[in-house]
Amino acid sequence: MKRFPIYIQSDSMDCGPTCLKMISLYYGKEQCLDYLRDITFTVRDGVSLLSVSKAAEQIGFKTSGGRFNIEQLKNRVIFPCILHWNQDHFVVLYRVEKKRKDTVFYFADPGKGLLEYNEKEFSEHWISTKTNGEEKGVALLLEPTEQFYKQKGEKPAKASGKLKFLSSYFNRYRKFFGQLIIGLLVGSLLQLIFPFLTQAIVDIGIGNKDISFIWLILLAQLMLIIGRTSIDFIRRRILLHISTRINISLISDFFIKLMKLPMKFFDTKLLGDLLQRIEDHSRIERFLTAQSLNLLFSLFSFVVFGIVLFIYNLKIFLVFLLGSILYGVWILFFLKKRKILDYKTFEQQAINRSKTYQLINGMQEIKLQGCEQRKRWEWEDTQADLFGVNTQALSLQQTQEAGSVCINEVKNLLITILAATAVIHGELTLGMMLSVQYIIGQLNSPVEQIMNFIYQWQDVSISLERMSEIHNKDDEENKDKNIKSLQPDILKDIEIKDLVFQYEGPYSKKVLNNINLTIPEGKVTAIVGASGSGKTTLIKLLLGNYSPVEGIIDVGNKPLNEFNLTWWRTQCGAVMQDGYIFSESIAKNIAVSEDEIDTKRLREAAQIANIDDFVSSLPLAYNTIVGQEGQGISQGQRQRILIARAVYKNPQFIFLDEATNALDANNEKVILDNLNEFYRGKTVVVVAHRLSTVKNADQIVVLDNGEIVERGTHEELTNLRGKYYHLVKNQLELGN
Repeated sequence: MKRFPIYIQSDSMDCGPTCLKMISLYYGKEQCLDYLRDITFTVRDGVSLLSVSKAAEQIGFKTSGGRFNIEQLKNRVIFPCILHWNQDHFVVLYRVEKKRKDTVFYFADPGKGLLEYNEKEFSEHWISTKTNGEEKGVALLLEPTEQFYKQKGEKPAKASGKLKFLSSYFNRYRKFFGQLIIGLLVGSLLQLIFPFLTQAIVDIGIGNKDISFIWLILLAQLMLIIGRTSIDFIRRRILLHISTRINISLISDFFIKLMKLPMKFFDTKLLGDLLQRIEDHSRIERFLTAQSLNLLFSLFSFVVFGIVLFIYNLKIFLVFLLGSILYGVWILFFLKKRKILDYKTFEQQAINRSKTYQLINGMQEIKLQGCEQRKRWEWEDTQADLFGVNTQALSLQQTQEAGSVCINEVKNLLITILAATAVIHGELTLGMMLSVQYIIGQLNSPVEQIMNFIYQWQDVSISLERMSEIHNKDDEENKDKNIKSLQPDILKDIEIKDLVFQYEGPYSKKVLNNINLTIPEGKVTAIVGASGSGKTTLIKLLLGNYSPVEGIIDVGNKPLNEFNLTWWRTQCGAVMQDGYIFSESIAKNIAVSEDEIDTKRLREAAQIANIDDFVSSLPLAYNTIVGQEGQGISQGQRQRILIARAVYKNPQFIFLDEATNALDANNEKVILDNLNEFYRGKTVVVVAHRLSTVKNADQIVVLDNGEIVERGTHEELTNLRGKYYHLVKNQLELGN
């Protein structure tokens, strides 16, 4: 039986796609994880078993899913299969063996690696229901079809692509790297002189009892040490300069790419996963600067000192070479296990970051709800999992180090014996023996650095794989999205035709279904409905955050999916429910997209949002820092800053999503009166529950379960006594 291929999920929600990747590898086809994510429609909560099944069929598997008991799983199921584990995870069961006293279940957990459980342990994790006294769990069975073997696998980037990516950063600073290489070569040559000086002290100075010669050699050694140290100081300063600039370039390029990605990408990533990817950049920066140069220095030293050792004594050279090769083979033996542990560590550190971030940001709610102990226990459980992974990594490292020390010490011992024997037989002088010992010491360091480079290259390769998942994704903009203007003499109505939208792929609930709507230019359209009816989703579609699954959105008779979205959003002012206040001044929060702030427009926007009096009363007025790191503000003040931000932009299209739901009645009335004046000539879409916000709209659209059920003016819909009437009945005080 061949060993089952294990692959550790790179993100917290990747268990489903990763299980498919492992099973594909088992049958001989490699699939790119990013491709599997796309066809399983991975979201922040992961994937459903149905979407995993449909994705498996898409890559050529025949699938069938259902509930099975233990006996059925042992005797009737074809392995490998995917199991629903702990009701929130997926694993691959690839073998079941009957042993003397128990049955052993072998499975691949994309979060933990290859594991084996006895029947009792297995049942505790897999069994999810009990029907008619029979305990069952959920499994998805897969068999490869002819189509699977005909299809071409979607392979990840190869090492050549990784080297090309790294070389682009080398080329930017090749002038500085040239200086460093020259410094390294000079330092190596200076280092090479030391063994000959040591031999001269023993064979000539001590042998001839010439103290003056010894002092002369020692003085030469002192000068060499001063020169080598000076070169090292200069090299480290240049290295700091390069490493800082490369690190900034790496992370800046990452953020540039991140900001080009579509909004739906961020729905599938946890904060901790993205922060961990930023940490991956420090690995690459260290590799490009310190590790790559150290490798060059080590290879040069190894070749030069190896030649000298070869000249001194062939037997000693061969023993050293054989010991170094054994050391390298021993290191390579641990690479696969290190890769698995690296993915485990990445995932656990990402979870830890997310938990810690939630713990700190949610402290007020934690204290209000009295859930300190439960939240602390959750955090401690995460630390325990992280400790477990770190313990595994330490055990692997110690095993590797124990073997390395054993190989190196045996090698050094044999070399000492050979050197001493050569001196006794007159093949080497005592000074030559001391030189050989010095050369061996100088050779051991390059060998150690070369072996460390193997590990560093593996770490960087893993980091590059994770980063390539970001860099290889399609940008939000492409060559098809080229519309950057609307003809002034054409009506700029927004036409929505037969629109259908789902967040989680074709098998999920339709958030919006069969939407047909005209949003007239220069008018106010209000969208109302119960929570979860699709109001906010419609706003996000109009802003271009998502594309419809079916149907089209036209603006001025031009499809929105052909618009340059960066340009389109400059034409739109939006206040969303979860609008963000940055940790900077109030002025910069309002004029967030401009470097030079127009003070007059700023004050006018603040006055329309009815926040000018509050800001002016602050000691630093508009220069007051707000946000997480600044002065605390109320939810109502926060909303007014967001409204001022949209007004300052002075856009043609305005989208407000519950923009005044945190305001008191007086503030809301003043702001709505001001906005009504501001709305003139602009196309406005307002999502709200409050009657005061929507009653004066030119048209009101009522959504229910993602479909339009009513539309008209306030008077028309009230007289209709339908959905709208019941939504606002209590506010209208119309009784029964």
